[in-house]
Amino acid sequence: MTLPPRTAFPSAAGNTRFMSVGVLALQGDFREHADVLRSLGSEVTLVRRPEELASVTGLVIPGGESSVMDKLTRMFGLADPLRAAVQGGMPVYGTCAGLIMLADTVLDGISGQQSIGGLDISVRRNAFGSQTASFETDLEVPALGEAPVHAVFIRAPVVETVGPRATALATIADGRCVAVEQGNLLGTSFHPEITGEYRFHEYFLQKVRTAGFGV
Repeated sequence: MTLPPRTAFPSAAGNTRFMSVGVLALQGDFREHADVLRSLGSEVTLVRRPEELASVTGLVIPGGESSVMDKLTRMFGLADPLRAAVQGGMPVYGTCAGLIMLADTVLDGISGQQSIGGLDISVRRNAFGSQTASFETDLEVPALGEAPVHAVFIRAPVVETVGPRATALATIADGRCVAVEQGNLLGTSFHPEITGEYRFHEYFLQKVRTAGFGV
């Protein structure tokens, strides 16, 4: 298999690093994430196999159904390589189901459900109810500047506990955490890829540029 060439981007230090960002494309709204990342100047690889994961310097895990995503990553031989990449320092951004996949603890997963782990958090799936209970709200996210982030929650999880290694980035009105980071890992309960709110993707790409993973 011939892998696509990587595109060079300037790092914060002014040196040239290669940055090809992957989007896990087994299930969920991976196309929307890919479109956002391309609009921000990144080369994008749709990741379905271990060799595609090995070709990228960062990864987005999209929204979808976390239990299905878990089964498919194991079926396609991606579960262990994903865990190894996270443990090795690859920048990874998970939205909705992707946040669940990155959580160390899933409180209400189906029987046998596994996560990749990496984020020192516990999450609860479908914390706000069914799809008919979806909602939108504005969030204060100091890490992204003063302007509020417009967030859309669709069958969204919530971060029930934030461990000492992780940092909450945003909470809703009742104080529950809906955005979190830990080193090169980033997770949101909501879907910025469908609202035109790209600051979380920009924040993630900055992690990719400065990490230099796999370069």
